[in-house]
Amino acid sequence: MFDYLESKIHDECGVFAVYSRDEDMDVVADTYYGLYALQHRGQESCGIAVNEDGVIRSHKDLGLVNEVFTPDVIRRLGKGQMALGHCRYAPYKDRTRSSSQPMLVRHVKGTMALAFNGQLTNAVELREELELKGGIFHTTSDIEVIAYAITRARLNAGSIQEAVEKAVDRLTGAYSLVVMSPRKIVAARDPQGIRPLCLGKIGNSDVIASESCAIHAAGGEFVRDIAPGEIVVIDEEGVHSIAHACGQKTGLCVFEYVYFARPDSVIDGASVHRARRRAGAFLALEHPVQADVVIGAPDSGLDAALGYAQQSGIPYGIGFLKNKYIGRTFIQPSQKLRENTVRIKLNPIADTVAGKRVVLVDDSIVRGTTSKQIVQLLREAGATEVHFRASSPKFLYPCYFGTDVDSQKNLIAANYTTEQIAEQIGVDSLGFLSIESVKKIAEGCKLDFCVGCFTGEYPVEPPKREFEDKYSQKLNSND
Repeated sequence: MFDYLESKIHDECGVFAVYSRDEDMDVVADTYYGLYALQHRGQESCGIAVNEDGVIRSHKDLGLVNEVFTPDVIRRLGKGQMALGHCRYAPYKDRTRSSSQPMLVRHVKGTMALAFNGQLTNAVELREELELKGGIFHTTSDIEVIAYAITRARLNAGSIQEAVEKAVDRLTGAYSLVVMSPRKIVAARDPQGIRPLCLGKIGNSDVIASESCAIHAAGGEFVRDIAPGEIVVIDEEGVHSIAHACGQKTGLCVFEYVYFARPDSVIDGASVHRARRRAGAFLALEHPVQADVVIGAPDSGLDAALGYAQQSGIPYGIGFLKNKYIGRTFIQPSQKLRENTVRIKLNPIADTVAGKRVVLVDDSIVRGTTSKQIVQLLREAGATEVHFRASSPKFLYPCYFGTDVDSQKNLIAANYTTEQIAEQIGVDSLGFLSIESVKKIAEGCKLDFCVGCFTGEYPVEPPKREFEDKYSQKLNSND
């Protein structure tokens, strides 16, 4: 069964936190708006923890932000001076309420809530070490490993920020982490800056978010990006920066600009919208073609298609209408409806493509399912030729830093040549953006990029082995 959203590559999380200095501020409402703006980063679960005079309460569940946080739930969360929110994408094997975030931890030194975006590369080793010392885990999520590392460090640390400093020294991989204690918010970004994290203000209050678009959605102003390796502490005295592990070689995931981030965000000094247009322009220079119209695959292909059209001089057109009213939990009760899912979610505009040579621009080809279905729709709508252009290089290797591309076996480009892929998805020609050009799309970005999914070279060493939940596997085998 084809699912347009499920067949795309996914990032796994978005975080948002606010420390209020304004008496009339509703931290729960602002966090709700922030998470709503970050919904593209995760649609499986979400949660909010609110801190009222040092007492932390939370609510989290499977579902979209507007499904989980009904007016009654928001009312029961009440008021507070701080809040921490999270939205999560997870693979099918880990879509449980218990793995949702923020994680609430009560320990001998107090209470804290934690949320993060990313994936640790040494989680298996840390988990086994903790288990051998009596640690008990209830989920398969890396956030529980991080929580253990911080609480153990807190036993001998003078403050929560000192505990976070000691804990992150033991973590490798990608982490944009936010911790809320009874009196402080502490944010940390991994030394390579693989996932984004930024600082903003709403009035006199301070905000942490995965993307600048979330700060704006909550009515705030973007202040700056949190630097790779930096720890930021927000308390009653203001915002404090600790340059804990700064200055190392960076590796921001370039796919934040290609697909993950919202186009109205600015990440590490570069506009996402402008980066996608530049990707399209580079594509037009590298893979020109004689055609009548350029269209983009909704939604991340639209900006790149505009860049391709402007550079090539081929007219830009609106080629598809995506149904905005089909949610994540769309029900398909019959075989006929299952077969027609793609037609319900995505419809070609025949007036744009009928009788024309079409350049179709999308952000990538990962597994090939999406591309084949979209091309088929264009053919049925009357396109005489379809020329596919991907605004990223070929996906050849797994990602170990917070996406769901964990194996080469489902990557079409790792198993077939360009010509074979073109034949499989049914296009007249196919072109991928070069690795040299993808590194240049984010004009003004202050960091180097991770392009490991294209080259197999990563900013940190990949995990030595994957976590295997052998006890759950045993139970499942006896069902």
